[in-house]
Amino acid sequence: MKTMTCKQLGGACDLEFHAKTFQEIAEKSKQHGMDMYKKADQAHLKAMNEMQQLMKTPNAMKEWFEKKQKEFDAL
Repeated sequence: MKTMTCKQLGGACDLEFHAKTFQEIAEKSKQHGMDMYKKADQAHLKAMNEMQQLMKTPNAMKEWFEKKQKEFDAL
């Protein structure tokens, strides 16, 4: 079981996610992001906006995802 925080995954807080695979931890982070969106949490909305900007460039998003996968694997 590995642990990464919301901030490590591009979010805005120190909530920890625990998972065996990167895909699982990414899904938990995504769910947390949706919960924070529903609550209109300003810090998370800002982080989401930054991620949306990154997604506009396919290679940048791919590189970001690969980097986070490597960070997870190294844990």
